[in-house]
Amino acid sequence: MSPSPNTKSSFLEYSGSKLIAPDALEETVAALRKEGKTIATINGSFDLLHPGHLHMLYEASLQADVLIVALNSDASIKKYKSAKRPILTLELRLQMMSALGFVTYVTFFEETDPIALLTKIRPDVHVNGSEYGENCIEAEAVKAGGGRLHIVKLIDGLSTTQLIQKILTCV
Repeated sequence: MSPSPNTKSSFLEYSGSKLIAPDALEETVAALRKEGKTIATINGSFDLLHPGHLHMLYEASLQADVLIVALNSDASIKKYKSAKRPILTLELRLQMMSALGFVTYVTFFEETDPIALLTKIRPDVHVNGSEYGENCIEAEAVKAGGGRLHIVKLIDGLSTTQLIQKILTCV
């Protein structure tokens, strides 16, 4: 189980205690499975964390005993989104994600898609937004590992792109 904020002396210590380095993923997952824990995963950039993200993350946390959130590295976001993104660095996004009580662990990956990561984790459930659906790029890797997909309906009007556009109209 993830650490309690009351046992850590600072926010950075608390958020760091939820981080699983990519090279420690398989070992951590093996230990969780040995404890009989089920694992849910969700991945993305989660740049400018907003209520739509929180809705998806909370839904993901309900799917298993443990929720592992995998964030795209800054370099991978630049490759698949834009050279101008991310707005927040990986370090800051990891800290924000770690602050959420319903997130058990956070990790990150360098690739533009999470296939290799999901192959290592073999989640019981992988959560994705309805914009990607059942035929998302993760589907084959998740099902090959014995897992299932859980699709979360998005909340209309809540996306990072829409948030950026709104901010631009305010400045």
